[in-house]
Amino acid sequence: MKILVIGTTENQEECKQKFGTTHVYQIGQRLTNAQLEWADVVFDFLPNPDAFDVHLYKDHNRLVFLNSTFTTLSKLIGTYNGKATFIGFCGLPTFLNRDMLEVCIAHKNTKTILEDACKQLNTKFGLVADQVGFVTPRIICMIVNEAYSTVEEGTASSADIDLAMKLGTNYPYGPFEWANRIGKKNIVALLEAVQQYTNDKRYVVCELLRRES
Repeated sequence: MKILVIGTTENQEECKQKFGTTHVYQIGQRLTNAQLEWADVVFDFLPNPDAFDVHLYKDHNRLVFLNSTFTTLSKLIGTYNGKATFIGFCGLPTFLNRDMLEVCIAHKNTKTILEDACKQLNTKFGLVADQVGFVTPRIICMIVNEAYSTVEEGTASSADIDLAMKLGTNYPYGPFEWANRIGKKNIVALLEAVQQYTNDKRYVVCELLRRES
């Protein structure tokens, strides 16, 4: 497949790690008609919830994965009625390159198109509700937040917490290792977005994490 990545070179590299080198990749910072004509599928890591123009895709029958981490897919595409098909995914570092691709859809009839595309991309997928923060990112970011609270309280060091979590839960990384891989600013932004979306105090950002982000 011809995969267009709208984002950074790091985003493109994670796509290559996830989907393999049998596909052809192209990267861009901004979407152009020429790129859309070329691509079979688009992974857009950069849609701005406040300024995303879904109508750029209206004349192109393409499957488009949109990074809807900080909003919802439904909000991004609104009442769009064009040729493209949209899927939501988490575009934060490390969340694409996993055994199962966690995605959401806005319309039920999208599922068949998604299944066909994932067969071509040679990936399993997990369909979750169209909500801010998805499922796995929420959980991991909450674990990181709680780990920072534990250090802030003086209960344990970051190194001890990382070791305990890896040995006790068989996690591949400890919370602080995860924080460095995902990016502390990204974790703070996700927690703030989910807290605003849910009004749930569980997502309030630990002050130590906020200071280090």
